[in-house]
Amino acid sequence: MKRIRLTVNGESHELQVESHRVLSSVLRNQLGLTGAKEACGEGACGACTVLIDGIPTPSCMVLAVEQEGRDIETIEGLSKNGRLHPIQEAWLEEYGAQCGFCSPGMIMSTKGLLLKNPDPTEEEIKEALGGNICICSNYEHIVNAVKSAARKMREEQGNG
Repeated sequence: MKRIRLTVNGESHELQVESHRVLSSVLRNQLGLTGAKEACGEGACGACTVLIDGIPTPSCMVLAVEQEGRDIETIEGLSKNGRLHPIQEAWLEEYGAQCGFCSPGMIMSTKGLLLKNPDPTEEEIKEALGGNICICSNYEHIVNAVKSAARKMREEQGNG
């Protein structure tokens, strides 16, 4: 066991963690943040995607002990003061979720994309979400949700 300090959604957490535990396990089982889904366990599906220093990362592929000093953001950290993030609003408005299992990972990948590219093309959206699988095949609605989220975020920043 190793004592580590993780910064998740802006809050610092001191934890005892087994050195072989992946971040998804620690987020879910020790911090109670269950938005990042544990699915494939090999970084192939995107269900456990979180942002680490603003970069979409499958949390099943990184060791928790290696995340000290990094800024980790999960789906739980998006809404502020009871208000949904524009990406979450767009997901609802554009029917981006069917069963919803992939949504947290898709939304976090979307945020990562929009942080670096506030006005992506459809091709850039598809490329950015290429590591996320939607078993319901809801991709058309998901792409529309990303486009809508990009518009909303640009409008919020006065760059509409």
